[in-house]
Amino acid sequence: MDTRYNPQQIEPKWQKVWAEKQLDKVSNDAISADKKKFYALSMFPYPSGDLHMGHVRNYTITDVIARFKRMQGYQVLHPMGWDAFGLPAENAAIDRNTHPAKWTYANIENMRSQLKQVGLSYDWDRELATCSPDYYKWTQWIFLQLFEAGLAYQKEAKVNWDPIDQTVIANEQVDNEGRSWRSGALVEKRKLRQWFFKITDYAEQLLQDLDKLKEWPSNVKIMQANWIGKSTGAELSFAIAGDTKKITVFTTRPDTVYGVSYVVLAPEHPLVETLTSADQKEAVNKFIEEVKNLSEIDRTSDDRPKSGVAIGASVINPFTGKEVPIWIADYVLFEYGTGAVMGVPAHDTRDFTFAKQYNLPIQSVIISNSPQGEGAYTDSGVMTNSGEFDGLESVIAKTKIIELAEANQWGTAKITYRLRDWLISRQRYWGCPIPIVHCPSCGIVPVPQSDLPIALPEDVELTGRGASPLAQLDSWVNVPCPSCGTPARRETDTMDTFIDSSWYFLRFTDAKNADQICDRDAVNHWSPVDQYVGGVEHAILHLLYSRFFTKVLRDRGLLNFDEPFTRLLTQGMVQGLSYMNPNKGGKDKWIPSAQVNPQDPKDPATGEPLQALYATMSKSKGNGVSPEVAIAKYGADTLRMFTLFKAPPEKDLEWEDADVEGQQRFLNRVWRLVSSFAETKKDSISKKVDKNLRRAIHIAIKEVSEDFDGGYQLNTAISEMMKLSNALQDAEDKNSATFLEGVETLLCLMAPFAPHITEELWSLIGHTDSIHSQSWLTYDPDALTVDEITLVIQINGKVRGSLQVPSGASNDKLALEEYARSSEVAQKYLEGKEIKKVIAVPRKLVNFVIA
Repeated sequence: MDTRYNPQQIEPKWQKVWAEKQLDKVSNDAISADKKKFYALSMFPYPSGDLHMGHVRNYTITDVIARFKRMQGYQVLHPMGWDAFGLPAENAAIDRNTHPAKWTYANIENMRSQLKQVGLSYDWDRELATCSPDYYKWTQWIFLQLFEAGLAYQKEAKVNWDPIDQTVIANEQVDNEGRSWRSGALVEKRKLRQWFFKITDYAEQLLQDLDKLKEWPSNVKIMQANWIGKSTGAELSFAIAGDTKKITVFTTRPDTVYGVSYVVLAPEHPLVETLTSADQKEAVNKFIEEVKNLSEIDRTSDDRPKSGVAIGASVINPFTGKEVPIWIADYVLFEYGTGAVMGVPAHDTRDFTFAKQYNLPIQSVIISNSPQGEGAYTDSGVMTNSGEFDGLESVIAKTKIIELAEANQWGTAKITYRLRDWLISRQRYWGCPIPIVHCPSCGIVPVPQSDLPIALPEDVELTGRGASPLAQLDSWVNVPCPSCGTPARRETDTMDTFIDSSWYFLRFTDAKNADQICDRDAVNHWSPVDQYVGGVEHAILHLLYSRFFTKVLRDRGLLNFDEPFTRLLTQGMVQGLSYMNPNKGGKDKWIPSAQVNPQDPKDPATGEPLQALYATMSKSKGNGVSPEVAIAKYGADTLRMFTLFKAPPEKDLEWEDADVEGQQRFLNRVWRLVSSFAETKKDSISKKVDKNLRRAIHIAIKEVSEDFDGGYQLNTAISEMMKLSNALQDAEDKNSATFLEGVETLLCLMAPFAPHITEELWSLIGHTDSIHSQSWLTYDPDALTVDEITLVIQINGKVRGSLQVPSGASNDKLALEEYARSSEVAQKYLEGKEIKKVIAVPRKLVNFVIA
């Protein structure tokens, strides 16, 4: 028998066997009400061409959970697909003078092969790609559902325009520097007619239902709550002096209204042009032009000084009857709230800074019971300089001021949200076409469901510049109106690719259904997803949109659940040793690891010393490790074990070759242990029970099971397997029933983690069925009991020796004292000495205090 561990031989062998036996396939026809279900899902990848280590870690974590649940007796749905539409594919196709579909499907083919090398237990019969017409047919169907529900609409709006990719992007796709999350271009503002989804109709549900997500990380729920941004306050109206119009502001602090010393409009507000006085016109126009060059991030950032200009008009504060000036300022955005705010510098930090800068009045209307420092007082307190409300607690006054405003029609109580409707229009080709026709007679007409999918044309010219490629293809654009037959035009925008990923988890439940998006019984059986695994960078975009879609489709009668993902695990990043030249900027500062001598890290171009640090693996940093290369060198099981052992799933992981080799050595030890047993075991197994080994076996079962149930502490689970392996190595009788139990236990515990080696060794010791079809083990509490304990003997607090005593006496202080007194150690040190005191600690020690 070959006792060498050869992963390059055994891993492809078992992958082929598993595929032939369809070991991981689950059929909806076999759904059983008597058998518990478990839906395990990783966030599906964009088919960029090659897997990276972040993929491997994400998918291995989910795979271990899926395999564990199968062994626990669950029906497990564990699918994989491809988030395949989007600008990168279109840009790559342009660069390579090919079609995006050809490029995308070639990448899918390559990445599927790489995934299979990792030994992931996917039901490949449910594979899907969002760019396939049999998938995006149902994306279009969902659009029509939202349209029928009044949740999809078109309007002219100022949008984020990416000047490099020549397309509109959503607010969520603009980073904190005002740049496109894809191209890195500084985002511009343009007015275009765009399609939106009315996610704001679900703002309160999305916020309140965060409380239902008991098994989501708190930081993700906080990020979503902040993005939804609920504010409770009032809308108050200020009459324009000398005019019949009013300016309405929203404020969360109506209790400060008596301290208003100015009102600010957004520079884009339509009233600015009509209200600006002749002598301020030049200054106002100049300021508006300056603001146009600022990003939304720049305008609202707390770190940047705020600027503004008076427009030469004023409003009347209805509560005081006093006139206050109207200003415009860069920090007020027309798209947020009413596009106007009231300035209360005494009680708002930003307003205080602005008022000081422009010498505007500062009137305190709330005072604290304790001494106040310089600057704005922003807490609650006692009302002052507020007319009839003087002396009231400001919290109480807030309600009463709103009541006064409503009684006099000056305003009303109001709840607002930071969340804005979801802009879904994209002016590019490689996306899902919007199923709408624009008719000169009928207006906006939805495409009949029977005509879906509206397929992307293949004879399209892609340049990456200008208007949508679809808009330039007359043969595709010009169609008869579905309602009246009049010549009409298709909608030429495609949908934001986040729409494709906002419902894919539903399609997996019935992926090949050609007649409906998914069978209601199937989707409601498998859903919600029991365990979802992915990066925290998707906390706002993908996860919020998926929650929105789930609630909409629930309200449309398809789903009977409120939330898509019961439990969420956000895995940490995989980091590689990286080299940075601190004297360079941008991407040039990163020097690929392959070009650096780690013993003397210097920039190969300049000779300057480099800083060595761990950073997230990426192509731009040149610090990545190819999974294919690692598998070829170490084997998939070693790679899996390393990514699981190096750090807890939610923490970042630092790639180190030495640690990978450590896992390889552990698997080699297991291989030698089990293969040697298989080769030398006798026909007759000894019935002798090794109590210490059996205790080690059942401690391992208990601890590994608890590591799964207690938050997937997979790294500590592997530590327990190592302990059991060591106990087996040290066992005296390696032909006993206890040793056989230990070997089988070790393999079963390791099976979800290292599926190939355990399957091979399971076969070597004589089993003909798959180890992955075995039931998860349960520990025997009786095996954990200890016959004897070690009792430490101390003299005046110093350890002088120990002895073994029956475990039954371990809690009896008098019995422990008697055992200790009769020991050779005690007799040696106590002879002729006066014992002043005896301290017995159950199960641990006896301390004799002597004179």
